[in-house]
Amino acid sequence: MSRVSKPYEIVERALELSTTDGLVVIADEHSSANLRWAGNALTTNGVTRGRTLTVIATVDGAQGTASGVVSRSAVTADDLEPLVRAAEAAARGAGPAEDAQPLVSGVPSSPDFTDAPAETGSEVFTDFAPALGDAFARARSGGRELYGFANHELTSTYLGTSTGLRLRHDQPTGTLELNAKSPDRTRSAWAGRSTRDFKDVDPAAMDAELARRLRWAERRIDLPAGRYETLLPPTAVADLLIYQLWSSTARDAVEGRTVFSQPGGGTRLGETLAPLPLTLRSDPHAPGLESAPFVIAHSSGDSASVFDNGLPLAPTDWIREGKLERLTTTRHSAALTGLPVAPAIDNLVLDGGGERSLEEMVAATTGRALLLTCLWYIREVDPATLLLTGLTRDGVYLVEDGEVVGEVNNFRFNESPVDLLSRASEAGRTEKTLPREWGDWFTRAAMPALRIPDFNMSSVSQGV
Repeated sequence: MSRVSKPYEIVERALELSTTDGLVVIADEHSSANLRWAGNALTTNGVTRGRTLTVIATVDGAQGTASGVVSRSAVTADDLEPLVRAAEAAARGAGPAEDAQPLVSGVPSSPDFTDAPAETGSEVFTDFAPALGDAFARARSGGRELYGFANHELTSTYLGTSTGLRLRHDQPTGTLELNAKSPDRTRSAWAGRSTRDFKDVDPAAMDAELARRLRWAERRIDLPAGRYETLLPPTAVADLLIYQLWSSTARDAVEGRTVFSQPGGGTRLGETLAPLPLTLRSDPHAPGLESAPFVIAHSSGDSASVFDNGLPLAPTDWIREGKLERLTTTRHSAALTGLPVAPAIDNLVLDGGGERSLEEMVAATTGRALLLTCLWYIREVDPATLLLTGLTRDGVYLVEDGEVVGEVNNFRFNESPVDLLSRASEAGRTEKTLPREWGDWFTRAAMPALRIPDFNMSSVSQGV
């Protein structure tokens, strides 16, 4: 058995070892490469490799089907039988699973299921690293310091089941975060990008953007808390709408626990949430944002079920032309609620129909408005309205009659993303973006900037 080392062989051997009614095996082969820098100089770099194996055993009984899930890292061939037996023991010791469904079957096998896993390495930065070095030189000559990191991960997932599924997906995930500071550290600006391969990121353009923001910050203007016309950049819109997506489970809505619950019973499906023609959607094949085209569930929860592993995913409109179209469901919660099956998908796009860039939206501003850089420390206050609170960070700028005239203090905000969609007066051009708050968990997003006439800056914050 020591010769069993390839991911697909690990999956096949684990399935052979099964003594229960059903088995799902997920082998995740991970590789990553990273660069870090501070004060216009590289500080560290590294490459890692790893494997995680998840075994889900199911046991049928008179009261229903039970499941047991065990995950372990650095699994070798000799670890397989103890791992499978542990999952089976967990299933036999558990009560019937509420989300039990027949394991998925009938999905055509991936043609590359037996191929070696894809891997990333330092070569992913071949073009990016020299461009970053040039950005360091420009920043140094311009009197600013660059800090940040670039990270690239590649996960090859092999999914096999006792019902015959043999599926494979390779997921590249890249993030770049760049922070510029003035030499006295009193001014700071941030920019981030998501990427699949680091071929579509431009450190020089990002440095130029940050340099402009540091110049804006040379003039400081203090403003009180209050409601302000506010331009939310794509990264901030992504952070808010990702949280909204995570909060859009159908079962919770039907049971009256969320902002998508209808007073008196039912859901708000079919209700117009936004006067603008906004469409919020997920698509596993969205160009540049490609994600797994089938369900990969390592555990069960409100929006996922281990019994759905391998279920094909299709493009899904959550909001279509401003109207609430879908809430997330597993097969189990779809049956409970009578709604269509609509599993979560690992990307999110908001189309608003606008053509203006954020810069053009700034130039079109009449009167006074705030321009944000990003949001952080976002927390839920009230699930019934999806009221969120959080802080602005790394630059809030005052716009007067189409021009940025200085930097203002940071604020704490209190807003519901659902309510913001109902009040947005303009949506800009949709573009790929990196969420600042949720970038460790959700990176594949494309959003427009939004103009909000009366964004609630509830208090002044001293955070930066």
